[in-house]
Amino acid sequence: MPDDADERALDPREEARARRRDREADAEARDLMRPGMGKVFKQIQDAQAKAAREPTKPKPRRRSRRS
Repeated sequence: MPDDADERALDPREEARARRRDREADAEARDLMRPGMGKVFKQIQDAQAKAAREPTKPKPRRRSRRS
């Protein structure tokens, strides 16, 4: 069984690439935690709530060719 674990281990370059990928994936979440981002989040929520409250405009009806 020890041979199986050795086969699954990544070489150092692959491990570094995986760490960079994981760090980049987490960067967006960390970016949202910066000071002042709460205000931006609130503005987005307020805009979405306003859009949900406003009635949608009905689509204009297409006129038939029969006259």
